[in-house]
Amino acid sequence: MWQSHLSYHPRIGYTYSPNFRGRLPHESGGYLVRANAAGFRCEHEFEPERAPGAFRALLFGDSQTAGLGVGNRHRYGDLLERAIPGLEIFNFAIDGVGVDQEYLAYLEHSGIAHDLVVIGLYVEDVSRVSSQHLRFNDEAGREIYYAKPFYRLDGGGLTLANVPVPKRPFTRDMLPQDPRAGMEAGGFLARARTALHAMAPDPRLRRAITGFGLGDLIRKAAGEQRAPGYESPDNPGWRLLAEILKNWIFRSGTPVLLMPIPMWAFVEEAADPAPYQTRYREFAIATRCHLHDPLPDLLSLPLAERRKLFFARDRHLTPLGHRVMADSLQPAIADIIRQGAIRQGAVLAATAEDRT
Repeated sequence: MWQSHLSYHPRIGYTYSPNFRGRLPHESGGYLVRANAAGFRCEHEFEPERAPGAFRALLFGDSQTAGLGVGNRHRYGDLLERAIPGLEIFNFAIDGVGVDQEYLAYLEHSGIAHDLVVIGLYVEDVSRVSSQHLRFNDEAGREIYYAKPFYRLDGGGLTLANVPVPKRPFTRDMLPQDPRAGMEAGGFLARARTALHAMAPDPRLRRAITGFGLGDLIRKAAGEQRAPGYESPDNPGWRLLAEILKNWIFRSGTPVLLMPIPMWAFVEEAADPAPYQTRYREFAIATRCHLHDPLPDLLSLPLAERRKLFFARDRHLTPLGHRVMADSLQPAIADIIRQGAIRQGAVLAATAEDRT
């Protein structure tokens, strides 16, 4: 791939470059990234066996969970690990991926011993599972696309397509004439971005325009349209996402915790979260997985504080945002650890009784 910190992967699409160390530019002033030998932004090497007494969680997600804009140690996964004694977190999150790619990363590494799977679901990403390509900007600011693996719903089941993933990038005019071809196809935000690119083809001019606040207006208007895909349980994007998650949960031999990460518009109360909250609540009941919704904890903060949870331009979690997310998630994970210890104690007691 064109970015030195990312490497092509034939099944997932891409990962971080194995053993990458470097500082990446960002509106925050830049941030340090460290990847392990497996190509994931994690402080741990992926040892197959856990240490005695450790509780290991595998953490999946996109750039919000990977920590775009912040150093490794400031991410909510790393903060949780330091806050809960005995907890070890393997972070598999990758910038820009969809839940389908996250599931494929899990399948690649599911042989690693673990006690819990945590999936950080950025609620806007429901559209990514319906896409065949993901949009990026290269170092010159030009729009490029990379193919991604994707699933189709065929007869109620999942069929994997686009694997091995094509390696070369595409420009917009090279994309297949298919409404699923581009991540940005459809929706208010996509149309607004397309219009902005047409109005200002020079990336420097686009940055100047958004610097005057037009980008915030576009994102706010898009937020007020709600995150598309959650309005009905029959929405094709939601049905596909739910099927991927259902397969993941049923395949996992350990508990699975879903955490919907809200877009900034929901945190600033510029959009109604009820549709996505309803879908995930219904899904958790149907599959009996664990669900933690951090939005109530975020909304308990004063508005001025909430506005510090996301960066002003790219709307990723700030170090404060990661801290608040970690504080919100900590009791849920601690409770799962406690339940596991109780069950393990009951099994040991029953085994001892049988021997006598």
